[in-house]
Amino acid sequence: MTAAPDLDPYLLPLPAPGTPVVPSHLASAMHAHLNGRYADPEWQLAPLTDNPSGRKHAILWRNWPASFEGEMRLAVWNLINGELRPVFLLQRGTRMRGRTSSIHLYDTTRNWKQLAHWLDDRGARSLADCSTSLLHEYGLHLRDANCTRKAVLKILVSLTRLWAFDQLSARPNGIGRPPWDDLGVDDYLPAATPGGGENTTEPLAEQTMGPLLTWAMRMVDDLSGDILAAWAERQRLIKAAQATTATPAGHAALEAYLRPLVASQMPLPATTSNGNLVLARYYISGVTGASPGQVDGFRYRRGLTAMVEQRPGPCPLDVPVTGRIAGKPWRTALDYNEAPFLIRHLGTAAWVVCAYLTGMRPQEVLGLRAGCCPDTAAGPDGQPGRHLIRGHEFKTATDDDGNHQSSGAEREVPWVAITPVVNAIRVLERMVPEGHLLFDHSAHDAGNRPGTGSLKVSALRGRIEDFVAWANREASRHELPGETIPDDPHGHIGTARFRRSLAWHIARRPGGHVALAIQYGHMRTAFGSPSEGYAGRSRDGIHDLINMETALAGVDTAAALREEMEGGGGVSGPAAGRALRAAAVAARFEGALLTPAGARKLMQNEDVVIYDNPHAAVLCLHKRDTALCNHDKARDTPRLDRCDPRCANIARTDRQAAQLRERAATLDAQAGYVPQPIGDRMRANAARLRELADKHDRTRITLDRSAV
Repeated sequence: MTAAPDLDPYLLPLPAPGTPVVPSHLASAMHAHLNGRYADPEWQLAPLTDNPSGRKHAILWRNWPASFEGEMRLAVWNLINGELRPVFLLQRGTRMRGRTSSIHLYDTTRNWKQLAHWLDDRGARSLADCSTSLLHEYGLHLRDANCTRKAVLKILVSLTRLWAFDQLSARPNGIGRPPWDDLGVDDYLPAATPGGGENTTEPLAEQTMGPLLTWAMRMVDDLSGDILAAWAERQRLIKAAQATTATPAGHAALEAYLRPLVASQMPLPATTSNGNLVLARYYISGVTGASPGQVDGFRYRRGLTAMVEQRPGPCPLDVPVTGRIAGKPWRTALDYNEAPFLIRHLGTAAWVVCAYLTGMRPQEVLGLRAGCCPDTAAGPDGQPGRHLIRGHEFKTATDDDGNHQSSGAEREVPWVAITPVVNAIRVLERMVPEGHLLFDHSAHDAGNRPGTGSLKVSALRGRIEDFVAWANREASRHELPGETIPDDPHGHIGTARFRRSLAWHIARRPGGHVALAIQYGHMRTAFGSPSEGYAGRSRDGIHDLINMETALAGVDTAAALREEMEGGGGVSGPAAGRALRAAAVAARFEGALLTPAGARKLMQNEDVVIYDNPHAAVLCLHKRDTALCNHDKARDTPRLDRCDPRCANIARTDRQAAQLRERAATLDAQAGYVPQPIGDRMRANAARLRELADKHDRTRITLDRSAV
């Protein structure tokens, strides 16, 4: 008797009309209810991921060429259900995976659809007509279509995947082998262009980021108690109204509440419905104990509809106002109608705080759950330990076989949370049930629209713009023109720019403050700790972005020094000669788009990078062995927030000497308006600054007098 041959686990069966689109072992628990059947006109791809903030993509078969729909339907089902052979992947030596993520899968199907339309336009009616020679023409078409090299490469890889899965199909269509898979891809790619990425994203301007973060922290730290109380009271009134039945006592209370307002022609409690002003029936019902039907009856009998439109009034809530802005109560009373907007802005403010002060990516913030940042126990020295945030990553999560893991994976190294972030998380934990997503869609969307998971990145963009508009109205209302959030010169604030902005400010404003006296230098220390820092062993942690920004800032400073010296400027200090040599070398690096590895290498070259310290008005040409700010000699970068004027690494320019004199003049002017002991100290400090500037003038060297 002959033994049956082993079944090939990579060969796929032929699906039936009722076969699920996503197999049960791949369907996520969060979105499994959206799974469709093979014959459905629309396929939801959400069951392929547990990413709570991921977009719910779908394949609409009506948008595909009719002649290719049947073949492409089977090809896409194979893509979803199948896995490429390991030997196929090894032979190509690329990062192609046997099974891809839902977002990459969706992009792949879009590329297949574009191919189908191109073939259809050329008169082809089957993938069997798509020969290697025809794919060669399509490859050249893509190369010349004014797309980036990276975009074209992704399309070509997706078409290779189409051919590869055809070899595993129960009904192969016979598409030709892509020529770039056999002969190489270079002939089908456009010329390389400067890449994108986080180090080319424009950081938010200081004048925008500063007041934005101030308002976000104010919402979380000072106003959240009032807002949460107002939201809870609004919800209580609505539930009470919905549960109330008509009683004589309720009718009497309603008469006692509304009759005096009508008789005295006072404003009536109003709200909006479908854009129209109407009597706030649920509010009145909850306050009086009358049923909504009794409120409607009173409105009809008294003709209140027209009265409300003529004199709409507030709906004050019975909650105390404890929050203050500029030392004064921020409201005389919280209003029933404003509560949904305030709770929405509070969630947005918490997101801004978390996104900016941790350096997380937007989807990483949206994937956090209540309980992700537990309280810390005191250490051996009695001081509380650093708060850490544990969450999931989705973009780079893979299983043991290297395939994308839709459920994500907990990060090996947690994020660091400074106090404002912890406060924001605690506020969010009061907004959602225990264990739920901090930005759970159902908790943060007051309209209760259907959906699963968290808020989406696209929704947050609009919420941030709305929050800015609200904050600017509050700044005007409370006469705080200096706290208005101006438009950013590079466009909308968005969500992706916070991470780059943090790195930019940490690298370039070490002595500056984020908001409410949080120093950027302190934040760099928190993120940079080898044992506790953000993603210390992660290839794409915030520390890599900080390193890139630090390196770029150093090169920019050297380039600026070169321009200043070529214009006749001078430089002084023990490191003046080194500064001139570094400025001359910097021309080779100016404008470079760095990788994390390149940034680390550049910062290790102590003859190239110059660090600007605007707080101390000096340049730092850091040498680890002689740096007075680096006591343990373990850092490759200086501690600019601990700059020591005795350090041998310091240099000063004419521009910085002028800044010292400006500060001295400001101190002298202020000294006349403070008590004498304080004024004397300010004048002494001003004299010291002028002496430093005078010393610069006496000892400065220029390009003509230097030894360069």
